[in-house]
This record gives sequence, structure tokens and C-alpha cells, in this order.
Amino acid sequence: MLHAADVLESALDWYLESGRPIPAPSKPKRGQRLMELPASLSAKVPLVNEMVAQKVRPAELARRLKITPQEVTRLIDVHHTTKIDSIAGALKALGKTMEIRVV
Repeated sequence: MLHAADVLESALDWYLESGRPIPAPSKPKRGQRLMELPASLSAKVPLVNEMVAQKVRPAELARRLKITPQEVTRLIDVHHTTKIDSIAGALKALGKTMEIRVV
């Protein structure tokens, strides 16, 4: 578990760079331990998946948000902690709304 977070971040990074949607987590098998993602990283997954689904590149999202492409790069960077409001704003620019659920 010590390296699980790093491996998961690397996998997410690969999906981002390849332009492929990030798959939903599989259901854990009996006895398997789960790795929780930080909240901002969890929110980036649907953002990235929506960008892929709509074929919106970072430069186009930057234009819609009236920010620089570098800011969008940080927004979707798995190694950069992003304010949840910024992610919600980016989703809104894609025609989506963010809902937060407490379980």
C-alpha cells in the first residue's frame, strides 16, 4: 500500500497523456484493500473523461474558461492539487454540473 498511491497516480497520468477516458474503479474483491484518491483528484477524473468524450483539448477549455492553456494543464495534472471550485467551473464550461455526495 506504501507505493499504491504512486502507481495509481502514474496510471491516471498515462490516461491523461494518451487522451483515453479513465475507467471507473472495479469493485473490490473480498479482502482487498481500497486506495482512496484525494478529493480534488477524484473530481479531475470526470473532468478529464468529459474532455475526452467531447474531444475538447486543453487549449479549447482554456478559451472557454478565459484562462491560459498552462492553467488548464495544471487543472488536469494529477500531481497538482486543484481547488474543487476550479474543477466545477471547468465542468460547467463543458455543460456539466458537479454534485458532491457524502456517504
